[in-house]
Amino acid sequence: MSFSLDEPDASYEGEVSSDGNSIAGTWKQGPPQKLEFARATKEAEWRDQSPHKIQFITVDNDVKLELLDWGGTGRPLVPLSGLGNTAHIFDQFALKLNTNYHVYGITRRGFGESSHPPSGYAADRLGDDVLAVTDALKLNRPVLAGHSIAGEELSSIGSRHPEKVAGLIYLDAGYPYAYYDRARGAFAIDLNELRSKLAEMEFGKLPQDPRPLVQELLETTLPAFERDLRKLQQDMASSPPPTSAGPPPRPPLAEAAILAGQQKYTDIRGPILAIFALPHAPPNAIRNNASAVAAADAREEAEIGPQAKAFETGLPSARVVRIPHASHYVFLSNAADVLREMNSFISALPR
Repeated sequence: MSFSLDEPDASYEGEVSSDGNSIAGTWKQGPPQKLEFARATKEAEWRDQSPHKIQFITVDNDVKLELLDWGGTGRPLVPLSGLGNTAHIFDQFALKLNTNYHVYGITRRGFGESSHPPSGYAADRLGDDVLAVTDALKLNRPVLAGHSIAGEELSSIGSRHPEKVAGLIYLDAGYPYAYYDRARGAFAIDLNELRSKLAEMEFGKLPQDPRPLVQELLETTLPAFERDLRKLQQDMASSPPPTSAGPPPRPPLAEAAILAGQQKYTDIRGPILAIFALPHAPPNAIRNNASAVAAADAREEAEIGPQAKAFETGLPSARVVRIPHASHYVFLSNAADVLREMNSFISALPR
């Protein structure tokens, strides 16, 4: 049997044992490595050994979210996971936090043990889910720390209800879904806005006075989307053609719905700490090649650097920290650095 992955760039080829209980083969991601898969047994299966309590909080009609409570004393601190993860991604990091804070984790709808409804994945709805949990727990202005796509939940709350939180911490989460840079735009967000405005232009849906809508389409929405398309065209021109036939695989429903539900946030209020992994850690395949690492770093600086700068200049209340060669899971790869920055930020917040 064999399979390959685009992210990370890796492949595996192996042979299934005669009894069907194991696969022995080679993992290729950089230097080839022998890797054997064995069928899980009851004795060897994974067990959740993190010292947390688990409960479920109702946030919407027939929607309950898994809540992990690691305990601790001090301010309430709520870490939110990235796309595809659950609150259990913080099982280890939470134990570094609960010496100073009372730490809770929320698994968003559509993942893990939380409810998997067919709808409700727009950014503001997910932000409302977080507030429904903190309200149910009667948390007094908690600090929210969001990883990756959770940046949009932080920005939703910071834009609409900054009075409900003491501070926002973006863990490699300050990307366009969290802060929209008008000078650069963002394809998915601009596409969502174009769809919404074009829907208003449909027969029977036009506002009584459509002139402001038409003006905004002509002067702002359409030019922004044209810019995105030209950038996409440039990127495709410099990339090799796809090697396999057919469309790319579709992401799971919840992930696709969240990506389609991104919104435009530019006015995020309250104290903010944004930690960027910039540049990210280079892939294993080039880690020992200094010139390849330098080239990868330069690409990262060109692609991500302007977003970090826009976040910094567009949000005067934000402290932006760059940790070079951290992984996207910066709280795992550079736990001590992240912990130091979080402690410094939280200790300066007013009570």
